Amino acid sequence: MAGRGKTGFLRARGGHSHARVTNIELFFDLVFVFAITQLSHTLLHHLSIGGALQTGLLFLAVWWVWIYTSWVTNWLDPERGLVRLALLLLMLAGLALSTSLPKAFAEKGLAFASAYVFMQVGRSLFMVWTLRGHSPGNARNFQRITLWSAAAGVLWIVGALLEGESRFGLWAAALAIEYAGPSLGFFVPGLGASTTADWDVEGEHLAERCGLFIIIALGESVLVTGATMADLAWDATTLTAFAVAFVGSAAMWWIYFDTGAERGSRLIGESEDPGRIARLAYTYLHLLIVAGIIVAAVSDELLLAHPHGHVEASTTAAMLGGPALFVAGNMLFKWVVAGRCPLSHLGGLVLFAVLVPLAHDLTPLLLAAGAALVLVVVAGWEWASLRHHRANVPVRSHT
Repeated sequence: MAGRGKTGFLRARGGHSHARVTNIELFFDLVFVFAITQLSHTLLHHLSIGGALQTGLLFLAVWWVWIYTSWVTNWLDPERGLVRLALLLLMLAGLALSTSLPKAFAEKGLAFASAYVFMQVGRSLFMVWTLRGHSPGNARNFQRITLWSAAAGVLWIVGALLEGESRFGLWAAALAIEYAGPSLGFFVPGLGASTTADWDVEGEHLAERCGLFIIIALGESVLVTGATMADLAWDATTLTAFAVAFVGSAAMWWIYFDTGAERGSRLIGESEDPGRIARLAYTYLHLLIVAGIIVAAVSDELLLAHPHGHVEASTTAAMLGGPALFVAGNMLFKWVVAGRCPLSHLGGLVLFAVLVPLAHDLTPLLLAAGAALVLVVVAGWEWASLRHHRANVPVRSHT
């Protein structure tokens, strides 16, 4: 009876449709809307190399918590009561983690580290219990993951008890352990290593989850733009800056969702080894896309607050670095799912590089407009190219 009960925690597989994203998963994601807002505001208030490094480290931790939970809900059925309660508990811990982000390198370091370790280790232990007796291979996989998370957790907690560079160094080492885990199969002496065959994911569900996270990140950017604009006087300059910020966000949506998201979903759904694609294309490469959106949101705030004046190096880094990171992430993602590097994205990165030496002589408004124009060029170039390709593909006869 116990074995049948545990089996009941897992999603049903098979059939003609993929597992749908449930309401509790979307509710869980609300915490990460807040987390992304916290990260963009933290970077905005610490717009320096040190601030960027610290915010980048925190972002990598936030992403790792979210993507691991998405893998877990790919196997577990969120409609089961105990699974739903587990997600709500993780949501509570995630809210504590998100709240501590702005002062994670100050007085709230222990709160951040404790919430993070609780989520990583606790979730893995729950998976070991639910999978044991039903999916022995994946249960061993999560035994390995638990040990890796616990080893990194020691560094997270010890780092939280220290200050300054020591905290950053130990937390960076903890992240290095966690990010190396999937690529090394979470190898543990005596337990061996996991293979992507152990990670029998429902690919289209994971692709949809990541697409929804991109929407969350873009939505945060739109919210920031709207909230900032609401407090400003509406004159020709601010309205132009507002339009530029919106065009940039819309172009980023187009670049990701016009073809890339659908191709990725189709590829992983048809793959004989979806775990391999999920690890590379979604677990690793999507973090570049989301990071680019977060930095672009900072750029939008800088644009609306100071559309005229001198462009500092930090402003250039945000206004060009964010969109460039987004395009680079999409380029690598599409390279994986399409088997070729999109020329439109490579051309966009070249255009961003051309803008760098010109930035010093431009106003923030002109620089942001240039970056938005590059995004529009990338989106339009890819759309036109694919439309031309489809028009020239011969229609197969069914007779």
